[in-house]
Amino acid sequence: MPFLLNRRGFLAAGAGFIALHPFSARAQVGQAHLRIMETTDIHVHVYPYDYYGDRPVDTVGLARTAALIDDIRAESTNSILLDNGDFLQGNPMGDYMAYERGMSEGDVHPMIAAMNTLGFDASTLGNHEFNYGLPFLMNSVAGATFPVVCANVATEMAGSATGDRTLVQAYVMLDRTLTDGAGQTHPIRIGVIGFVPPQIMTWDRRHLEGNVQVRDIVAAARAYVPQMREEGAEIIVALSHSGLGAADHSDMMENASIPLAAVDGIDVVLTGHHHRVFPGPDYAETPGVDVEAGTIMGKPGVMAGFWGSHMGLVDLLLERDGNTWRIASHDVEARPIYRREEDRSITALVGSNEAVLASVEEEHEATLAYVRAEVGQTDAPLHSYFALVADDPSVQIVSNAQTWYIAQMMVGTEHEGLPILSAAAPFKAGGRGGPEYYTDVAAGPIAIKNVADLYLYPNTVRAVRITGAQVREWLERSAGMFNQITPGEADQVLLNPDFPSYNFDVIDGVTYQIDLSQPSRYNNDGDVVAPDAHRIVNLMYDGAPIDEAQHFIVATNNYRASSGGNFPGANPSTVIFEGPDTNRDVIVRYIVDQGTVSPSADANWTFAPMDGTTVLFDTGPAAADFIDAVEGVEIEPAGEGPDGFARYRISL
Repeated sequence: MPFLLNRRGFLAAGAGFIALHPFSARAQVGQAHLRIMETTDIHVHVYPYDYYGDRPVDTVGLARTAALIDDIRAESTNSILLDNGDFLQGNPMGDYMAYERGMSEGDVHPMIAAMNTLGFDASTLGNHEFNYGLPFLMNSVAGATFPVVCANVATEMAGSATGDRTLVQAYVMLDRTLTDGAGQTHPIRIGVIGFVPPQIMTWDRRHLEGNVQVRDIVAAARAYVPQMREEGAEIIVALSHSGLGAADHSDMMENASIPLAAVDGIDVVLTGHHHRVFPGPDYAETPGVDVEAGTIMGKPGVMAGFWGSHMGLVDLLLERDGNTWRIASHDVEARPIYRREEDRSITALVGSNEAVLASVEEEHEATLAYVRAEVGQTDAPLHSYFALVADDPSVQIVSNAQTWYIAQMMVGTEHEGLPILSAAAPFKAGGRGGPEYYTDVAAGPIAIKNVADLYLYPNTVRAVRITGAQVREWLERSAGMFNQITPGEADQVLLNPDFPSYNFDVIDGVTYQIDLSQPSRYNNDGDVVAPDAHRIVNLMYDGAPIDEAQHFIVATNNYRASSGGNFPGANPSTVIFEGPDTNRDVIVRYIVDQGTVSPSADANWTFAPMDGTTVLFDTGPAAADFIDAVEGVEIEPAGEGPDGFARYRISL
């Protein structure tokens, strides 16, 4: 009788395997089925719990994905379990561990404890692993009972990648035993190598500059893969914490998984970072991938959603080729933990793995106490349902807090007296997060969980000094959120689905309109593509047209001020202040200082009028409770949108 193989050895199959995968059923002598399982972008979501909403949910959680792992292992004769990074940051449990509990040498992070419980075979680092600094990262991964690999981050860089002293090991060789279709066992050496976007040096400069250096993903792969083959790797799996972007390689590209797959010697690519699902319709038109075949540059690949929403599966039928193995055929699947029904309800497809829940129960309870602590009051509801189409209270309070903080920091400096503006973007605005992915805080007490809901990331406060002309260009870049609209036509789609909401900066302290009849001056990457286009009109400061030569201080965050998003004027050369405080901590301190905050939006930006023109946008169904309070725009319900969203119409 065959046995299930994992990192810890053979697990007895009890009464026998059920629902054997067809590859297992049809494998012959000298053939074997190997199932590669992927998790990615878990972001500390172990429990099926929304800490922001303080309620259980069925759409997230490694404990739920773990139930799939159990089933998947039972279906397969031979399997390995790999994680693709972004596991240490992303919800209040991650912040609790970083800012309250801390990670000393010898401690085991709850995310690592859960992964240890499941017997992961290997993981790579994601970009968010670096958010809390290198000591926290290294203390966290030290508790892993599995190897953590990353080939393109080095503490000491040599002339070629293979000579680098990498932060963690560049790759690992997993020596395993396969059971073939005739029940005979054979050895196999599986090489696993990992990669992270080079942009970590920008996004987390304060932690990384002077401590590590990065290499281009594809260049690092081209150096290491031949070495792995020389060391006997028969199958090489790339853990690519990098999305599916352009098919053609360019130096230091962020989303490099497609050209990475083209590297000779790589057999399988497990990808992530994009928070999407592959195979799936998101990539139907992407050059270099085949959604039907589940291939990236002709090689099997998978992207398993985010927060535990899916388990990625790559099934390989291997054949003996002399003294080694080769891939004869493959299947690829991203298996979900829930299903959204036609009435928008959620049906859980699996239960939780109790051992995984138990492994982090103490930290889960401590996180609940942490997020429930009250810090102040709000006299108006805070929500983000209309944050992409109108000035919004959830963005307004962030801007108010940043302005309050930077005004204090400028006292006594050469910049004191300059006008202070504040740039803030909505982080929870639906999109791929789904129709429940919005900030929604009732008037009344504000707890830490609400502040974390307003500001998802552990960014730190920064300020830049720029001109009025750069303020205008910053807003032009932000206005890429919208499609170009034809005057006089009805019900055109307003929002550009490929433009992330965290790049939709609203600048408070000026007033302006956005002319949607113009094409976007910038593309999604921040490159000027329509040099004669100008969407930002009637830009005013203090009641008068802005002086483009005047200097302004703009409060923002380290991501934006370090060129994140490629915004004009927001780069290290314009930074005049780097705060030690996170934006989230500043919001908490502002609320404590004020006691009661009044975050009502002031409609400092609107769309330029277009007679006889309407546009459509989708938001969460709960937006209906707030539609009458939206300032500066004429909105009405327009039925149901796809995937559980509600649709609204705006008359321009």
